[in-house]
Amino acid sequence: MVQTTVASAAQPYNYEIVRRFTIAALVWGVLGMLAGLYAALELSFPWLNLEIPELTFGRLRPVHTTLVIFGFGGSALFATSYYVVQRTCQARLASDTLASFTFWGWNAAVGLGALSYMLGITQSREYAEFEWPIDILITVVWVAYLYLYVATLRRRSQPHIYVANWFYVGFILATAILHVFNNLAIPVSLTKSYSLFSGVQDAMTQWWYGHNAVGFFLTAAFLGMMYYFVPKQAGRPVYSYRLSIIHFWALIFLYMWAGGHHLHWTALPDWTSTLAATFSVMLLLPSWGGMINGIMTLSGAWEKLRTDPVMLFLITGLSFYGMSTFEGPMMSLKSVNALSHYTDWTIGHVHSGALGWVAMITFGSFYHLVPRLWDTRLHSTRLVYVHFWLATIGIVLYITAMWVAGIGQGLMLRGFDEYGNLAYSFIETVRFLHWPYVVRAIGGAFFLAGVLVMVYNFAMTVAAARREAAALEAKLAAKLAARG
Repeated sequence: MVQTTVASAAQPYNYEIVRRFTIAALVWGVLGMLAGLYAALELSFPWLNLEIPELTFGRLRPVHTTLVIFGFGGSALFATSYYVVQRTCQARLASDTLASFTFWGWNAAVGLGALSYMLGITQSREYAEFEWPIDILITVVWVAYLYLYVATLRRRSQPHIYVANWFYVGFILATAILHVFNNLAIPVSLTKSYSLFSGVQDAMTQWWYGHNAVGFFLTAAFLGMMYYFVPKQAGRPVYSYRLSIIHFWALIFLYMWAGGHHLHWTALPDWTSTLAATFSVMLLLPSWGGMINGIMTLSGAWEKLRTDPVMLFLITGLSFYGMSTFEGPMMSLKSVNALSHYTDWTIGHVHSGALGWVAMITFGSFYHLVPRLWDTRLHSTRLVYVHFWLATIGIVLYITAMWVAGIGQGLMLRGFDEYGNLAYSFIETVRFLHWPYVVRAIGGAFFLAGVLVMVYNFAMTVAAARREAAALEAKLAAKLAARG
């Protein structure tokens, strides 16, 4: 973490905390994707669990989801939100101490959570596996984050609050509400608790949380990232500022009602799942409005798609955002869900959004951010292109394999012979999944290889910044000695 004496003396913003979270995002990203790749290989070749409980798919899978969502994604959001709020408000973070607390508290929670899952300690709630002591730590960190962000907004030297900050604040507030209510539980020991809810109410609460974790943590928050870094990288204003405000309010209102579509064809009341499907379809409008707004920001600067690999990441991310927000409402329709429910099509949809939208928009933002944080040039533009193509090939292989797996699986489970009996046994559907799972793992390996290329590129960039800083300090010292 380099910061020259001259730069630190003149620096009006706290970039140190942004650097820390950026590095943490890269570390958690590599570890989380390694866990995901190994878990994918276990599904293809079950002997890879080596009969070690800590390495079984059931334990590695929540390690993967936690490290990539909260470790990689969460740290990226802390980093970019702290950067954006300072730049757009032209004000330093309200408290450096509180910022450091959020860094250490958040990373401690992520690390302890991953360790606890490998030990078999989990409350078995999708995207919310942390047991109650870690949940309390997260709550304290999140309150500090909210206070710090709002306090910084109040210190702004600009009367206007830029729209990216609207999305970040919406994400922070919504995540706080979701986290608290979904994790209401009765502890029975330090490592075990039972949900305050039961039966279908427990399921409904969980998927109110689960879908809105996607809606606010993995969508609204990264839209805040998009609304800052796409215009900055393009050197153009947002295509329509009015549309960005409509996008915000429509998304905030509609997302909260959509979680029940995860529970079609279950004990959930039919009217509830119908309401969820209705709001899910309505979500298509603001989602595509935001995608178009982001892509059209390039109006007058389309040549950047040929000359700027960072812009390729950002616009491809927006394209996947549009695709996954079309696929989601389609899958929420009861007739489609009857085929897709409990199949790997859902996994393909999730990763279309996670890899295609969340990761790609983050990579593009980091490529914009890192050279500015260390006040130097990016080590290699060619490696950015290498990363882009590795990531894109990996995503296409991954989601195509899961579409084939999921739709084939759904059709086989619904197939009947001329006597009205099931045409396929369950084990036949499992056998069918082998090769799609192999292709999925290959796609994941491509994607991880791209991330490793990015980490190498950043490491070389930081090393160059260190050399430049050392050379500058030596030059200044020589001048001072000459004067003395």
